[in-house]
Amino acid sequence: MPVAARARLVLAAATSVALAATGCSSSGGGGGSSSDASKTFSYQSSEPQNPLQPANANEVGGGRIIQNLFKGLVDYDPSTAKIRMQVADKIDTSDSQTFTVTLKDGWKFHDGTPVHAKNFVDSWNWSANPKNAQINSSWFSDIEGYKDVHPASGQPTADTMSGLTVTDDLHFTIKLSNKVSYFTYKLGYIAFSPLPDGFFKDPAGYGQKPVGNGPYQFVSWAHNTEVVTKAFPDYQGVDKPKNGGIRFKMYTTSEAAYADLQSSNLDVMDQVPPSALATYKNDLGDRAIDAPQGAIQNIGFTLYQADWAGADKAKVRQGLSMAIDRDTITKTVLQGSRKPATAWVAEGVEGFKDGACGDFCKFDPAKAKQLIQEGGGVPGNKLLITYNADGGHKEWVDAVCNSIRQNTGVDCLGDPKSDFKTARAAITSHSLNGAFRTGWVQDYPLNANFLNEVYRTGAASNDFGYSDPKFDEAATKADEAASVADTVSGYQAAEAVLPSGMPAIPLWYYRTNSGFSTKVQNVKFDSFGNPAWTQVEVKG
Repeated sequence: MPVAARARLVLAAATSVALAATGCSSSGGGGGSSSDASKTFSYQSSEPQNPLQPANANEVGGGRIIQNLFKGLVDYDPSTAKIRMQVADKIDTSDSQTFTVTLKDGWKFHDGTPVHAKNFVDSWNWSANPKNAQINSSWFSDIEGYKDVHPASGQPTADTMSGLTVTDDLHFTIKLSNKVSYFTYKLGYIAFSPLPDGFFKDPAGYGQKPVGNGPYQFVSWAHNTEVVTKAFPDYQGVDKPKNGGIRFKMYTTSEAAYADLQSSNLDVMDQVPPSALATYKNDLGDRAIDAPQGAIQNIGFTLYQADWAGADKAKVRQGLSMAIDRDTITKTVLQGSRKPATAWVAEGVEGFKDGACGDFCKFDPAKAKQLIQEGGGVPGNKLLITYNADGGHKEWVDAVCNSIRQNTGVDCLGDPKSDFKTARAAITSHSLNGAFRTGWVQDYPLNANFLNEVYRTGAASNDFGYSDPKFDEAATKADEAASVADTVSGYQAAEAVLPSGMPAIPLWYYRTNSGFSTKVQNVKFDSFGNPAWTQVEVKG
């Protein structure tokens, strides 16, 4: 998310990504009806891939639940995308390498214990340790001493990162290995949440019954059915709930969720299915949502497999990209709800550079055939694209495969997995051979988030096995830049490396196409694709 010079790390401006997230009506469909702050509302969700631990979710199923159960030092205002202080009272730095954190007094975990500096430091050290198998452990790699706690060998030589020092209950310092001008942006990510003392006695148990410090506290988890939360009465954040809690309902298809929305058995959707894109605004009227979102849809490749490794296969991937008629698919199958992608960073995000993909994101069947032939062809002349069947992806995956098949002769087929959890498990375990649907919703509104966390060697969300020293070198230089503006331009230079290797094919940029039931009001989505959870009102 945005650019601004800071002495104290409070964002001075975030205009480029301050996307006003509003629905189709200015009232959010509320109409001024009375509300009942004790009532809960339901949200379309998917079964979390992993236990509900802050550093163990890099997918929306678990991530959206965790962001409501926990609250970190900072977060992002849903209406402006600006950084705002939450548990932190202030974060000071004079050199973008050492940060002094002052906490607000009075914050509590849901078990009544206080949120102190040690709860952040202990959480981050535990999450960084490879023995604890947290999927987001690499998010702590900027901190001095990370390589001792999480060495490449997998055998830690220390249990704590030397860059983290607790001064007292309300103060701690963070020293990074190198300067990172945008580090405070990253602190809004859920991995940097604090953990209560009790967690470390029983991490597995707390993963099933988490105790956080966020606006909502955990009530129950019926696996593959729902996660129930309730508003935490002692929550100290600036975004106090105007409702009694959230029920995250798991759906096997988005069509089923949409049917429930229309009958008011579901209150807020994630995304309407492609089959409803042409009609949902008429169906829902002023309860329809069409809002900006900092997100992109891609097709990734299994570069860790010998079939897809090597420089020649980059030509095959480039050719496959040029065989996809993005313009027709977005206009027909997706009813104009998406915009063809020309880069790996989502439109509207600070640092977005239109055309970064170059000719490889342009539809050119003749060139596509040529590149695929020069690269030795698709292995076995058959391409499988794995996707989750519960997310409304079948229509566009089939359309992409039809485009590839008709324009290149490659036998392309969709490979549906039953749900998001199953698809993600196959992707993160590196048990695929071919291609897979992958997308990215901003964790923080800056181009670094779409690049560093996805394409850097060993990054938490580098599901491709992609590694390019030129990209890593450019990313490191960007991280160590003197200002956020220089970081942004540095990551644009890193993005310029991606066309040569084409680890993922950018398809299109998202919008939030959603809606809400007759039972709720004041439903507005932010540029992260999330509703402003605490502001949703349940009608009385």
